[in-house]
Amino acid sequence: MAKLETVTAPLVIRFSAESEKVIARAFPHPQGVVYLDLFWHLSGPAEAAHLIRGKLHGEGPWRVGDATIRVLGCANTDPGLQEAYIPWRDYLNQHPDEYPPEEQIRDIARRLGCSISESE
Repeated sequence: MAKLETVTAPLVIRFSAESEKVIARAFPHPQGVVYLDLFWHLSGPAEAAHLIRGKLHGEGPWRVGDATIRVLGCANTDPGLQEAYIPWRDYLNQHPDEYPPEEQIRDIARRLGCSISESE
């Protein structure tokens, strides 16, 4: 399975049976995992980047603290979550020049303290 920091597919973070949401990206951090909300690039890190403390386990799905991170399923698997994802997908397709390139995203994650090597 893929390393968490290399997954560019939409992800779901589940905090409890009643609380899960679609996120744009997640990266390992020395204290756990940093995840980025959908549309994160339109606001600042204080609003759009979140640290979950705990040891990261797994190769997909991943566990950190009391949370689980997995790849978003199709409309039949995750219909409610697809409703949150579709505007994000449409935005990315309609505004490709407004979203940061992969290396810039990795640089931002590094500045947030995430553990990403230069070669990845």
